Amino acid sequence: MRKTTVGVTAGILGHILTLGIILTACGLMSGSVEGEGAYKFTGVLERNITLRILENDTAIKQGYLKELLDAFNAKYAEYGIHAQDANMDQYSDLENDGPYGYGPDVLYQANDRLMKYVDGKHIQPLPIEELECCGQIDQKAWDAYKAVVEGEDFYCGVPVNIQGPLLYYRKDLLPADWRTAWDDNGNGVPDMIESWNALYRFSLSKRAEGKFGYMKSLFDPYFAIGYLYSYGAYAFGKNDTDTYDVGFSKGEAEKGAGVLRQLASSMNESCIDDTVTVSAYSKIGSGDYFATMTTPDVYTMFIDELIKNGMTRAEAVENLGIADIPYLPESGDLSEINPALIPSKMMGGVNGYAISAYTKSPNAALAFVDFATNYANVKRRNELLGIVPARRDAADEAGGLSETINKNLAEGSIAVMPSIKASAQLWTPLQTFFTDVAKDPFRPVSGADGQKYRTPDSFRAALINVDKQIYDSIHALQ
Repeated sequence: MRKTTVGVTAGILGHILTLGIILTACGLMSGSVEGEGAYKFTGVLERNITLRILENDTAIKQGYLKELLDAFNAKYAEYGIHAQDANMDQYSDLENDGPYGYGPDVLYQANDRLMKYVDGKHIQPLPIEELECCGQIDQKAWDAYKAVVEGEDFYCGVPVNIQGPLLYYRKDLLPADWRTAWDDNGNGVPDMIESWNALYRFSLSKRAEGKFGYMKSLFDPYFAIGYLYSYGAYAFGKNDTDTYDVGFSKGEAEKGAGVLRQLASSMNESCIDDTVTVSAYSKIGSGDYFATMTTPDVYTMFIDELIKNGMTRAEAVENLGIADIPYLPESGDLSEINPALIPSKMMGGVNGYAISAYTKSPNAALAFVDFATNYANVKRRNELLGIVPARRDAADEAGGLSETINKNLAEGSIAVMPSIKASAQLWTPLQTFFTDVAKDPFRPVSGADGQKYRTPDSFRAALINVDKQIYDSIHALQ
């Protein structure tokens, strides 16, 4: 049975003063504005107040946030509660803004960004068993927001959607003869959607035609880490909590780094930086790229670009293919024909809502979170944004890849970003490494500025250095 906040037995609108006392004693609920005590969920809705809601840019652009705010404000109008867009950058820093009253009341972000605020007591533990969504969300999704204090589990966020990479591709750009030339196992699925070896081979053929097959900004650790994970690497030891055990060089991670270098060789130099990330929507829309990898919540961005390029909405939906991440060769060699294959294990995350420890309206903020995570609103978020719901009922309703992503999370083929503050130290060393690997095929073959990664040992040595850089950045000052 999942533990939440101790002693919570009343409903959201019931009195739960005991909760605030216990959490303050555990040291999880302070961090409030100087001179004020820790806020408590009393269940008594504050009246005539304004809630500032920090959402992501896609939800704002696609109109979801406006719909959500309008519906919530209509429901709580009799209390004078008004929720509005916080009108801040989606990655605003609560740690620096909150104490001065500039932060939002409710935040929507990925688990690693939200949970970094736990150590500084900037977000509040929540009575999650009092939320309507509680029983509909898998424990692994809840675990992304779990903090353990004196042997008790506390949850500091509410999962809304699961982020796991997906392959987006143009069905209409498949070869006309793919059923005979690109379906070796005869299962009716194009080989280039099922294995990285086939996608690599197809990408080389597209390159020869002046187009591109698979294109991705390979410097981005969020998407590139999966190649290391698939061959046995990990972020931190002991369920991603032991920062004294950094594991990006562990297992046969050098094979994954080699896969990334091979993929770069089928692209052009735009894969080294964020050029492909910026251009992917338009280039998929125009047909210059066959496929890319990104998250489920940007589905509508691709559809919009296909429509801009002359398709009707129905044609765009028909021609935009979405697939699970292809299998990798056990050998790490993308040129191998008929390789033994292993499943890809990619980095993912759980996006959700948290409540600021600095809010002056904690009960209204909790009411907003409960409203925003109900079945109807999560289902609507899926319809507008293409997200993968963390709620099982909404995921079952959506079907298809929503079920696949939930299954991948449950079975462990999605590795959720570490929910500890130290995870912030991962990105710079990894990005530097992945950038260097992506550059390598475009360097001269030899010479002082020549190619660096020619053997497994060269990748392994570089990854060991990455581990050391991360370890030192976390522990050097201790």
